[in-house]
Amino acid sequence: MTRPGIAAPLLMPGPDSPWSRVRQAMAWHGHAVVQAGWRDWLPAVFADPELRPLLGARDWQRLRGLRDPEARDRFAASRLLVKYTAGAALQTPPETVELAYKAGGRPYLRGCDQIEVSLSHTGDLLVVGLNRRGRVGVDTERADRRIQYSAIHRHLCTPDERRRIAALPETEQQRQLLRTWTLKEAYTKALGQGMRMGFTQFGFDTDATCLLTPQGAPASHGEWSFGTFELPGGYLVAVACHDTGLDQEDTAVGTMLDEGFLAEVVELVGRAGR
Repeated sequence: MTRPGIAAPLLMPGPDSPWSRVRQAMAWHGHAVVQAGWRDWLPAVFADPELRPLLGARDWQRLRGLRDPEARDRFAASRLLVKYTAGAALQTPPETVELAYKAGGRPYLRGCDQIEVSLSHTGDLLVVGLNRRGRVGVDTERADRRIQYSAIHRHLCTPDERRRIAALPETEQQRQLLRTWTLKEAYTKALGQGMRMGFTQFGFDTDATCLLTPQGAPASHGEWSFGTFELPGGYLVAVACHDTGLDQEDTAVGTMLDEGFLAEVVELVGRAGR
């Protein structure tokens, strides 16, 4: 069950996808979530003569350092998906979007701090989340992944969650555990904490839409929205979005960046492509 306001993931199978849907989601919801199979983006990876400037210096070097061919292809496809998604939201060509990284590896859009970005992948699936109202985190897992309740519940669940999940039939326990796991991953990614934040320090209600204390009391006042989605192909996607109350309605790059900075970015991109 998804709380109203969380945008369902949009399928974007390549550069020629209907990117206007991303701009619409950003305008209507304040955020957008995009999903794609990384193998579907391989024709763009192989065919793009401007792959090096499109990836940027850091990601290009990281790509060259990957020895496994599948890992290289997945990495390149994921960065192209982020660039095209961000370009659609910013109404600018993807090659002018500069993807940088904070300490710990969290990606961000250099010069466009008003938009937060999150990236997740598992198997063949890539998921990108953007939010113009605050932090965002996305996570994905195989929907058929088996989790042994007795082996993990003390590390994953709060006392309140353990009481509720232990009372469920085994099949429903598996489903609820996986939803809880992915949602906690998404939330801690949004906070920039990842696995450094203990999963027993916070919980979710039965519908996995409301943040709770370990004892089961509400832990937020509507500033966080959560959602989980089951996608074709057997994947589960979790989304956590924060609303700071400071809304950047116009996300066009020409509005968000001053003209001097924008001109410098375009010039640097042009040099990199020579």
